[in-house]
Amino acid sequence: MSSPYSGATPASATQGLADPSQANYAAAYPATETIGATTAGTGPTTAEGHPDVENTSVGQLISEVTKNLSTLMRQELDLAKAELTVEAKKAGQGAGMFGAAGFAGYMVLMFLSFALWWGLENLMDAGWAALIVAAIWAVIGAVTFSMGRKKFKEVHPKPERTVETLSQVPGALKPN
Repeated sequence: MSSPYSGATPASATQGLADPSQANYAAAYPATETIGATTAGTGPTTAEGHPDVENTSVGQLISEVTKNLSTLMRQELDLAKAELTVEAKKAGQGAGMFGAAGFAGYMVLMFLSFALWWGLENLMDAGWAALIVAAIWAVIGAVTFSMGRKKFKEVHPKPERTVETLSQVPGALKPN
């Protein structure tokens, strides 16, 4: 049975961590050790496949459980960091698009508005020409705003995979 908790790595180790910009967060944890297994996969097992703990002290068992829980929490924090990094990147891109749309809109509005206003002034009163130009740029501003809002709606600030795997922790701690 595969588990999102397999592949314990020390908190300071960064080798094998996937690029957080990729959507495959599970790749961040190589399957080298399974939480709950005896240290380094050694030690006898019972007929049911459970570790034989008959000659193991309670202190050693508690130490192993504590180490495994610590590894589990480190992995969950690493997963949350990877997910939040991806979502923060999306939010930054959306904010950049808002900024670029605002600056481009300002420059275009300034130069083309003057040209259009002066061009329409040959056909009608200057006030009506200015009002028509302003209405055109209001429509363009609304379109760029809706594009930026659409990009922000793609951002999911809650690390969904982390929440899902953390909900499995209580079940993993219960004996079968």
